[in-house]
Amino acid sequence: MFVTEKFQEKVTKHPNKLYTSFNGREMTYEEFFEKAKKVAAYYQDKGYKKDDIIALYSLNSDDFLVCYYGIQLGGFTVMPVNTKLAAPEVQFIFENSQAKALIYDEIIVEVIDKTSFKFEDTVVIGEGENTLAGIVSNDQLEYKETKLEGDDTAVIMYTSGTTGKPKGVMLTHTNIKAAGEIWAEAMSITEDDRMLVSTPLFHCAASHVFVVPVSYMGGTILIEEAFSPEKTIKNLETLEPTIFFGVPAMFSIILNLPDIGKLDLKKLRLFGYGAAPMPYELVKKLKETFPNVALQNLYGQTENAPAASSLKDHLALEKIGSVGEILPQTDVRVVDEFGESLPVGQVGEIVVKGPQVMKGYLRNPEATGKAIQNGWLYSGDLGKFDEDGLLYIVDRKKDMIIRGGENVYPVEIEEVLYQIPQILEAAVVGVPHEIYGEVPKAYAVVKKGQAITEGEIKTYCGTQLAKYKVPFEVEFMDELPRNASGKVLKHALRSKETVN
Repeated sequence: MFVTEKFQEKVTKHPNKLYTSFNGREMTYEEFFEKAKKVAAYYQDKGYKKDDIIALYSLNSDDFLVCYYGIQLGGFTVMPVNTKLAAPEVQFIFENSQAKALIYDEIIVEVIDKTSFKFEDTVVIGEGENTLAGIVSNDQLEYKETKLEGDDTAVIMYTSGTTGKPKGVMLTHTNIKAAGEIWAEAMSITEDDRMLVSTPLFHCAASHVFVVPVSYMGGTILIEEAFSPEKTIKNLETLEPTIFFGVPAMFSIILNLPDIGKLDLKKLRLFGYGAAPMPYELVKKLKETFPNVALQNLYGQTENAPAASSLKDHLALEKIGSVGEILPQTDVRVVDEFGESLPVGQVGEIVVKGPQVMKGYLRNPEATGKAIQNGWLYSGDLGKFDEDGLLYIVDRKKDMIIRGGENVYPVEIEEVLYQIPQILEAAVVGVPHEIYGEVPKAYAVVKKGQAITEGEIKTYCGTQLAKYKVPFEVEFMDELPRNASGKVLKHALRSKETVN
């Protein structure tokens, strides 16, 4: 069953069960599904056809999910857009996708007002005429059941653009169904689970790793507009979720809150994390602070829905740095430049195959051909397997630094930087050098009330790393530039300046 069909099954099974909770507003499965059908009916009534793209520009809310499911239910393609992008970046996505219609949140209309792309139809998430509220309460709209095909493009999500211009990833109904099944099995999700979502729903992790699997199994979605340390902590206690997902930076902030050890999380069973490596000290502190909550690392990319591997709780400290075992329904290999599998311990490019691998990039056959070869998705991540079959990300292929002929992996240096007690966050990139070609440069955020010098950082790194891996320079920042999924924007750091 596709996700929309599975949802209808859950409506029949338990129509009055709580599905969403947002800012005190609650909807049952049946109430939610009726609204989603109205959204589908609206675009059917407008005469839109299969593969027509409808852009969704919205903050986290239950309305976001009503639109997300409703558009797919009608047989159309939903395109969530990153609300943290600047107007020119949003304009690029609108033009590149040639979306026919737009649903936007009136709270964040300023960016939309700065774009010039002309849509055939626009709907506002707000009150009044020609609004989402008006559509879902319109008794004249009648949903016509649509036959969905597995290869139909259900969702388009533009990549985060950490290494350049974003590309539109086309995910089919089969891809999303597979993601739901895979993650539900990997995280042992049941209809009793309550997922607290505070990361952006326009991102693949929140939507396909958590919302879709929990919905697929008939659970409950608790939605926050955004992550806020104090509010999120309060919701972890009062809303009694069983699962919470965050990027490492979020957990670092939470653990530095006062009296965090007194938090009563009686129902919480799982912390999921991903998007960036979790340093050993942070994993250790999380497990010490919340001994009854399991910790699970989740690895994948938008291009694979995202689902590739997962490191479960019992190996969280023993296999630090690993992204775990290969997920169900999935094949993963580490290959050389000729596509040949490499032996244990050798570094190569990670390639993924499975029903969750994307259809391709929208209007970009050249990039699709490079990314998918003989059914394998070339991830752009460098990795290796250990003797126990666990996968490790060594670095992004494009992030690897070649210093005077020596390969340097930034993540290796970052792990050492995170060992320094005064450092809250760190990132390493390669910058040009007139003699060595490239050298590693570190960017560090120091904890409030702490102090450390560049010399002290270099000295410590020199005790843990080969000389050529020690940062050539350290720059201190108030915060690291990140995209909406929590990944550090390394291209933004590289463009800051040249080291001579």
